Amino acid sequence: MRRSRTLVSLIALSFVLSACGSSSSDSGSDSNAQGQEGVLAPYDASKAGGTLTLVAKGAAGTLDPHINYTLQFWQLYQATYDGLLAFRKVDGPKSFETVPDLAEALPELSDGGKTLTFTLRKGIKFSDGRDVTVNDVKASFERIFKVSSPTAGGFYNGIVGADACLAKPATCKLDQGVVVDEATNKIVINLTAPDATINYKLSLPHAVILPADAPSKDAGTTPIPTTGPYMFASYDPNKELKMVRNPNFTEWNRESQPAGYPDEIVYQFGLTAEAQVNAIKNGQADWMLDPIPADRLSEIGTELPNQINVHTLTAMWYLPMNNNLAPFDNVKARQAVNYALDRNAMVKIFGGEQLASPACTFLPPGFPGHKDFCQYTAGASVESPAASWSAPDLEKAKQLVKESGTAGQKVGVVVSDDEVNKQMGEYVQSVLNQIGYKATLKPISSNIQFTYIQNTKNKVQISVSQWYQDFPAAMDFSYILLGCESFTPGSDSSINMAGYCNKALNKRMIDAMDLGVTDQAAADKEWGEIDQAIMNEAPVAVAFTPKQIDFLSARVKNYNFSKQFYMLVSQLQVK
Repeated sequence: MRRSRTLVSLIALSFVLSACGSSSSDSGSDSNAQGQEGVLAPYDASKAGGTLTLVAKGAAGTLDPHINYTLQFWQLYQATYDGLLAFRKVDGPKSFETVPDLAEALPELSDGGKTLTFTLRKGIKFSDGRDVTVNDVKASFERIFKVSSPTAGGFYNGIVGADACLAKPATCKLDQGVVVDEATNKIVINLTAPDATINYKLSLPHAVILPADAPSKDAGTTPIPTTGPYMFASYDPNKELKMVRNPNFTEWNRESQPAGYPDEIVYQFGLTAEAQVNAIKNGQADWMLDPIPADRLSEIGTELPNQINVHTLTAMWYLPMNNNLAPFDNVKARQAVNYALDRNAMVKIFGGEQLASPACTFLPPGFPGHKDFCQYTAGASVESPAASWSAPDLEKAKQLVKESGTAGQKVGVVVSDDEVNKQMGEYVQSVLNQIGYKATLKPISSNIQFTYIQNTKNKVQISVSQWYQDFPAAMDFSYILLGCESFTPGSDSSINMAGYCNKALNKRMIDAMDLGVTDQAAADKEWGEIDQAIMNEAPVAVAFTPKQIDFLSARVKNYNFSKQFYMLVSQLQVK
């Protein structure tokens, strides 16, 4: 999934981290955290109430959970919508585990893993008062295809009948793929092949269960009834999103869908980063999404250390290059960009080495399948990669541009219009000019940049983007972002922004997914080999792996950090 990151300066960061002591944490044991790793405390009604106020420069686009693909709103969906399964809502590494949600239990597997059988819980209602039924489940899976969810082809194409739905979304029927029985409340999902990651995919917002009569098109700003502790009351992307309690919610499984604490959650848009910081300091807001201005970090770090939380992420900032447009339809041009990028420079723009690390591999460190290698660093080559990135090689980059015959061509760099991305874009523009291109920079609103750079109609040559894991499996990076099935020309939901499609490697990725069903260790080893083979062709340039900063108001308690969805919004206490 994608989200924007926080800008910090290297110097200011040192104040933050030194002031916060152990605030840099993978486990959530930081200065402001109240949660216990792996455990969500029992609900305490005496601490419920009040309004939690979140602030951001912009909204994240559509409110439709089957379409929206940003962490900004995925954080909210955790407290509003439910799937058959869910990621465990706890603090720390166990948040990568899946648990039953609307289903009574994890699926029973049969037919060699190709058939999953669930029983739907009874008594759960949508926020409009209607019962959740097995027919809603079947309709929801068909809706994933009808609305052309960005992961329909990448995550759910293994459901029997999905091929026809992908070909003709409007008339999607999954009569053989999702079989329901109203009498027994059973749901049977039939797959064309076993899928080692299916439980993860069924736990994501794109697979949540909506009413069967939800519109068969992007709902846009119109809220769809929910099942979680909150529902969306109103949404104006230029002003505010309001969540209120779902009057029909009763906690059925605290690990999958815990009762929430605030009476209301209000997301205000249109505030500058400076205004967001002031709002939090003054107690007018409780959390900010956008970049913290560099000149405020020293102040925040020294004055408010207990309000800062830092966590390592399985994510990356990277530069998708359009493999189907000049000059990046030439592999030497793409390799040249990889050699030329000074990852340290980009890390400094992001906030320094304590908030990010240079990277070359497509799979981030600590992720299943990751292996250490870097072809594009000083002294290394495709034939003889180094263990890690050390320094750029501008001369080699210039030579490759000459050899590619693309020197002097115009290249447009598209970035979001926040300060971090603009600085990244300015840096990339300067690098491209240094190695022989005539580069221009095009910052556009963060509301639309992500969808804009996906659509081939916009002829984006190179962009700055980010990817944060959907779930802890290698395919979520390699196959989702660079698989042939994730490339849909002319669509705002073509997540393979490079337009990369190597059919031989695509088959290896599909085979690796199959291997994971019976031997995950062997599959992960193969994913590491695939990663290196992909990067030999340099469809993208990976820049660095980031960390997450959460800056909260003084009144917020019970901070829990899920490695899957980050801060658990519904568990924050403001009373």
